[in-house]
Formats: sequence, C-alpha cells, structure tokens
Amino acid sequence: MDVTEETFATAVLDRSREVPVVVDFWAEWCGPCRQLGPVLEQAVARRAGQVELAKVDTDANQELARAFRIQGIPAVKAFKDGQVVAEFTGAQPPQAVERFLDGLVPSEADALVSQGDEAALRRALELDPGRADAALPLARLLLARDDRDSAAAILRNVAGSFAADGLLARIELERAGSPQLRDAFAALDTGDTERGLDLLIAAIPTADGDRDDIRRVVVGVLDELGVDSELARSARRQLAAALY
Repeated sequence: MDVTEETFATAVLDRSREVPVVVDFWAEWCGPCRQLGPVLEQAVARRAGQVELAKVDTDANQELARAFRIQGIPAVKAFKDGQVVAEFTGAQPPQAVERFLDGLVPSEADALVSQGDEAALRRALELDPGRADAALPLARLLLARDDRDSAAAILRNVAGSFAADGLLARIELERAGSPQLRDAFAALDTGDTERGLDLLIAAIPTADGDRDDIRRVVVGVLDELGVDSELARSARRQLAAALY
C-alpha cells in the first residue's frame, strides 16, 4: 500500500490502533530499497493480516520524511497505537526482517495466555515453560483443586518472577501447616490484601525458620500490586522494619 502525506494519518496512525503497521520509507533510485522491499512484502504476507505494510516514497513525501527524521533509506518504522514502537535502517537479511516482525505480532503463546483457560495455559507452557503470565494463573487453578504438587512443579520452572516465587513459598508454608499464617492466606484469598499483608508481616519476627518464606510471599504480593500501589509502598516499609 502506497501512502502519501494526505493519507498517512488514516492509513498508518489510525490503522495502527487496530493492527501493527510497518512503514517502509524508500525511493526509486535507492538500490538497497529495492532489495529490502520484496523481503518485507513477503514476510508481511506470510503473517496473513496480523501486520500491514505501508510504503512512503521519500522523494514525493519530503514533509513526512522530515517529520520522522529520515536520514538514510531504506528506513523501516513500525507503528502501534499511533506511535513508533520499533525501527531499523538499511537493507536487512530475511532472518532479521522475520525477527523484527515477530516482535510486533503476538506469538502463539501470547494468544494462548490471553485465552486464559486451563488447556490454553498448559499449551502456552509447553511452548515456553518459563512464562510467568501462564504459570501463575495455571498454578492458581491447580491450587483451587488442591493439587499443590502440580502447581509447585509449574512454578519451579519460572525464573525471575517475584509473584511466582511468592506463590511457591506460600505452597511450601501451607504444606508445613503453620496455623499462624492460615488467617493471612484466607484474607488474601478473599481479597482483603491489606489484612493479609499485615498478618504476614506481623508473623515474621517470631517465625524462625519460616522468615524467608514469609518474606517471599509478601514480596510476591507486592510485585502483583505494582510499584504505583500505595498499599505496596506502605507494606514495603513495614516489611523492612520487620526484617531489620
């Protein structure tokens, strides 16, 4: 699709709110542009409507070229929600173009996680066993069925997720049968996060061997609350005081 200064807003910016749009800034005299063009076209065609390609002739649309600071061509910019989210300059081999487009189009695992049912989450983890966004909801489904062993096995495959580590620590604490934590977990399960955190943090000074596991549970809950949560900020201060 050829795009001009008059059609760019509609064909690229507005359209990118529905599907990623890759814009190829090129010119007829540019040899590398002629090399890259077919590679882009074929790669986009293979994605069957998941991404669209727009071509801008920089000689005929110099205002657009200036607006997007095109200093060398071919220049490729990917738009989502009206904004540039990825770009490269110069002719690239097919493998590099494929990787570039893969970063714009949801993977099969992404789509499965979005579905959210047990079968989809299991399939997502088959494709990528370390995905926290699939492991956490699946582990919670299993815990609801009291299948702690399966939930723990899934969570152990996840690295770098405080939330997954915290849920795994909770499973370990529940196995130990600590009565002082039962009310804290019940509060978390019923949505009373503030009370649950208060009870967990209050248990730390006398928890002896369970201190680190309780800390991991608290950190996991705080991670899910997010950095902008006032409750999380307050709980972090309480946790630091209880630990040190």
